[in-house]
Amino acid sequence: MYRPCGVFDEAYAKNMAIVRTPQHWVYLALGLILLFGLPLFLSGRILHFVNLLCISLIAVQGLNILTGLAGQISLGQSAFMGVGAYSAALLTVYLEFPFWLSVPCAALITGIVGIVFGAPSLRIKGFYLAMATLAAQFIIPWVIMNVRTDLTGGSQSMLVPAPTIGGKVFNTQQEMFYLIVPITCLTMFLIRNLTRSRIGRIFLAIRDNDLAAESMGINQTKYKLMAFFICSFYAGIAGALWAFWLRAISPDQFNLMESISYLGMIIVGGMGSIVGVTFGVLFIKTFDIAITILSPRLTSFLPPQLAQDTAAGLGPFVFGMIILLFLIFEPRGLAHRWEIVKAYFRLWPFKY
Repeated sequence: MYRPCGVFDEAYAKNMAIVRTPQHWVYLALGLILLFGLPLFLSGRILHFVNLLCISLIAVQGLNILTGLAGQISLGQSAFMGVGAYSAALLTVYLEFPFWLSVPCAALITGIVGIVFGAPSLRIKGFYLAMATLAAQFIIPWVIMNVRTDLTGGSQSMLVPAPTIGGKVFNTQQEMFYLIVPITCLTMFLIRNLTRSRIGRIFLAIRDNDLAAESMGINQTKYKLMAFFICSFYAGIAGALWAFWLRAISPDQFNLMESISYLGMIIVGGMGSIVGVTFGVLFIKTFDIAITILSPRLTSFLPPQLAQDTAAGLGPFVFGMIILLFLIFEPRGLAHRWEIVKAYFRLWPFKY
């Protein structure tokens, strides 16, 4: 990686630091001030979108650890979010857990469920593992809708009370922003450190060649299950925040299309890249909003029935085309393009 002229790492700790120079610290401080000042300037509708982005980002960061770093695949991330959402709701409603305790407990429960569905990764991989994890996307909603419906509400919505911390009730988009965004920043910081740790390097070794990694003494059973646990743990955090944010949850919210969308965000952003995943979430979620707004206008010239069918299928069609184009023309995602842009400005005006 290119460094600014005159900047040298004189110690190993400095070389491993995330924020390396005083200039970077200034940029970080200004960025955080700007970020946490957004509710003072943005409307509730825009903050709703920002909260949605942050919750999605937590879920996709977990999936990126599993798929981008460890080389495994999961088609059930949305279902694991459902486990986290319903776990947090049940702990809050029936056991009266406070918000600060129900979220980590729900994440831990989801992580354990993720280990159960990740166990097949010890024997199978590729297409067969995808089919095994797809089972979670069907089994988990079925369990929610058919087992103890007196607790979960079955196919109906389950109401969740507003989170409370120290007597303060968080029940607006502005107030939820100050709960969701700090948790998002913390999870991203933890994942950034995980990718640079010994565990992160082991995940990369398993992804690149699991047989070679095993010959080097890496316990694949331990680390593959750990990858599924971390992935599901983050899905549990996202699901718990989703429940407290929407205040009403139902199994329909955690469907297969959402799980596929999360995988699409990793492809668009760039597998294994934290910055890339951020770009991917922002790109796909903005695309969803744009399609929702533009599809009625684009189909207004068609007959009513045809316009309705076209509007319903336009989003999945364009989403599929975006994924196809990225796989063909930019398989390393927006993260690779971002590195090219940064390198250009570092080298400018020179061409070499």
